[in-house]
Amino acid sequence: MEEQNPNLSSITDQEAEALCARLRAELIQSVSRTGGHLASNLGAVEITVAIHRVFDTSRDRLVFDVGHQCYIHKMLTGRKEKMGTLRTFGGLAGFPKPSESIHDAFIAGHASDSVSVAVGMARARTRMGEHYHVLALIGDGALTGGLAYEGLSDAGGSGEPLIVILNDNGMSITKNVGGVAEHLARQRLKPQYLRFKAGYRKVMGVVPGGKKIYRVTHKLKSVIKGTLLPCSMFEDMGFTYLGPVDGHDVKRLTKLLRYAKELQRPVLLHIRTVKGKGYPPAERNPDKFHGVSRFCVESGAPVRSSEPDFSKVFGETLCTLADENPNVCAITAAMVPGTGLSGFFERFPDRAFDVGIAEGHAASLAAGMAKQGMTPVFAVYSTFLQRSYDMLLHDVGIQGLHVVLGVDRAGLVGADGETHHGAFDVAFLNTIPGITVYSPASFAELRTMLRHAVISCTGPVAVRYPRGGEGEYQGDAGLSAAVLRPGTDLTMVSYGVLINQVLEAARGLEERGISVEVVKLGRLTPLDWQEVARSVSKTGRLLVAEESGAAGCVGERLAARLLTCENPVKLNSLTLCNLGETYVPHGSVEELLSLRGLDAGHLIKRVEEVLRHGEKAAGRAADGAGIF
Repeated sequence: MEEQNPNLSSITDQEAEALCARLRAELIQSVSRTGGHLASNLGAVEITVAIHRVFDTSRDRLVFDVGHQCYIHKMLTGRKEKMGTLRTFGGLAGFPKPSESIHDAFIAGHASDSVSVAVGMARARTRMGEHYHVLALIGDGALTGGLAYEGLSDAGGSGEPLIVILNDNGMSITKNVGGVAEHLARQRLKPQYLRFKAGYRKVMGVVPGGKKIYRVTHKLKSVIKGTLLPCSMFEDMGFTYLGPVDGHDVKRLTKLLRYAKELQRPVLLHIRTVKGKGYPPAERNPDKFHGVSRFCVESGAPVRSSEPDFSKVFGETLCTLADENPNVCAITAAMVPGTGLSGFFERFPDRAFDVGIAEGHAASLAAGMAKQGMTPVFAVYSTFLQRSYDMLLHDVGIQGLHVVLGVDRAGLVGADGETHHGAFDVAFLNTIPGITVYSPASFAELRTMLRHAVISCTGPVAVRYPRGGEGEYQGDAGLSAAVLRPGTDLTMVSYGVLINQVLEAARGLEERGISVEVVKLGRLTPLDWQEVARSVSKTGRLLVAEESGAAGCVGERLAARLLTCENPVKLNSLTLCNLGETYVPHGSVEELLSLRGLDAGHLIKRVEEVLRHGEKAAGRAADGAGIF
């Protein structure tokens, strides 16, 4: 664990400005080689340096929201030389990670939770009689999530000393109105004003009639300020509001943080930043440079040209369906390009709804639309769909509403790691009564399944698909389970693009004289198990490979079904190969498949082990020892 103290408290304002320029240049060069979240980090350079000038993050708690703004923080806390390993297997994580450094207070891969976490830390500090500062740095759209307001409401009313820094880069709240607001903001943030305000409050507390005078003047000031400045909501919640202020003025930010530190109460510091600051291509296209692969610094162009992927095919197919049916609409939660919906939003703006980082609201919105006759398609990453679980059960499921879920990034996603892998949707979607879940293994199957989900299904339906492109298998087996390769020694079952690893393993096993039957599932819920039962009744051995967590996986359900159906299937051996019972770290998808034993090479070894075990068991059975 890294424990180096950045110790920026003694540097001058000029040195701080030079440091920001140097860090920004190094950040651009580093991310161009590794890929990652660039634009958001470029916008957070000055505020991160200012924080480290005023606070000691080895003791004080800095909670990022969203965590992809933490790269400069990592560079300032002893990890600059490791930035070349960012988001690679065994290297630095792309998000804060407490196991990586004591300077990382909390993991933060999902948005809008920082204030709730911070007030929790502040309350723990007070109850335990400890002394440290707590900060929440929230921005890049995180304030569009409802959880942020739950946290703000509680934090402001708690009276706990903490600082919420609102990094407003235009992705979450609107601009202030007019030059008067700007002028008043500048005046009320001058050091002499802040000193006068503190002194005035102190004097009015001791002079005769002072408290009454203070209440009258304070009320008058609040009325005027509430009309012209965007702070009344936060102050009504119980915060001392400071801002708005230029988020790229490190000198001024440092002064305000020092002042906020002294107040010993809930403070909200509102800063304005430019997403992509200092790198023209990112400033012009902040969405494009939000998350990037390796790119050329001079031009901003990606090193490798983009190839067709499941998200793009999903978006194109949905446009076709919208052309055919005027009731089809698209919903997303701040992920228009990521879910392949850019084309839909351009062609059907009156049927396209981006609700911000508010997945729960998106699910309930879809339920309302479906109840009134629309056909809503909610495109969402698997890892973010987790936030919609209650709404899927209560608002969608109970009434059997026809809401279509386009579950993007299902399975392993690679470099974003444990906070972003789609490892749990197979299990939690299966618990929703009446839902249908499809898992295409190719572009052709995605088109078929999405069309069926939109046109032919009547209740809730999910179509889950991975990040990236298709593999060698590019067929279309339709909606049902299908035998892709006949065999006699063992049945291998899989779904989605992992079927490519299974088919490769089957070919390798054939070269070793082992005959494997490969069954591909198209529908996961309700479980399409009959074809598997037919195959296992012949082979007697079953291996299920899937990019899913162990709990509630398809393999468990298949085994239960085969053993408890009307005519139970005899299983001589059962092998479940999945992502396991722990979170999967970051790395390339190929590395992570190997780590979890899901690549073709490991699958071959597992089958050989199963068959060797079976031969030994058969030998023992001949001596009266029985067989498993």
